[in-house]
Amino acid sequence: MTNPKNSGYRGIALTVAGSDSGGGAGIQADLKTFAALRVFGTSVITAVTAQNSLGVRHVEVLSPESIKEQLRAVLSDFPVGAMKTGMLASSEVIEALCEVLSEFAPQKIVVDPVMISQTGHALIDQSAISTLKEKLFKHAMLVTPNLPEAEKLVGFPIEDKESAQKAASAIAQMGAKAVLIKGGHRESQTLQDLLFIGERVRVFTHPRIPTENTHGTGCTLSAAITAELASGCPLEEAVERGITYLQMALRRSFRPGKGPGPVGHFVVPSWVGEADD
Repeated sequence: MTNPKNSGYRGIALTVAGSDSGGGAGIQADLKTFAALRVFGTSVITAVTAQNSLGVRHVEVLSPESIKEQLRAVLSDFPVGAMKTGMLASSEVIEALCEVLSEFAPQKIVVDPVMISQTGHALIDQSAISTLKEKLFKHAMLVTPNLPEAEKLVGFPIEDKESAQKAASAIAQMGAKAVLIKGGHRESQTLQDLLFIGERVRVFTHPRIPTENTHGTGCTLSAAITAELASGCPLEEAVERGITYLQMALRRSFRPGKGPGPVGHFVVPSWVGEADD
């Protein structure tokens, strides 16, 4: 088998997510992130959304059988170094995914528990949240909820570092090896992301980037972490690099449509630039 690094790629990653016709989030953001970090991207589409910068107009969820066959096609052929999940709209979709994950047993899985679009459209049904917790999290190396998603998962408010740590511990008890609770929804100029690994906690502190163009930030961060895991990075370093990449992309954010725009993926982090043999 040819080593992907011989072609300039640092690894192979997989995204299992919904398609965003506006190009700012979902499959599109994930593949742009993989490419920017010089990781070859493969994909499994779980849903097709009709959306733009103003909102989501329509969602069509693909059949569980189609999702399973896409996933089997990728995992049976490509040496996927790491994978991530995004929009998983129903219990049936999650159960189909878990069926194939049990067959192939990939070790590096980042679960981004996408629940609501940035414009407020629900992207998952209520029963699917229970299935996430009961069936998918046990496959996860890392779960990456934002504050509202974490609160929905654990059922109590997250107001400070102590409650964030309590929430991360509760999510880890659902089966995840590690949890990253993202602090971007806080109304402050300094943001904190809390990484919980085992009983160890690390807090990443960084300034809020002054922009309204934040579409796809969650997808981009989880994809960047996945790309770094696929390249061989240890988890904690992959998270640190993912946060750094997102900060760079936010500084390049722009407004291609009439509403708030996406982050900008035309950035080259120093560790990628130094990756040539």
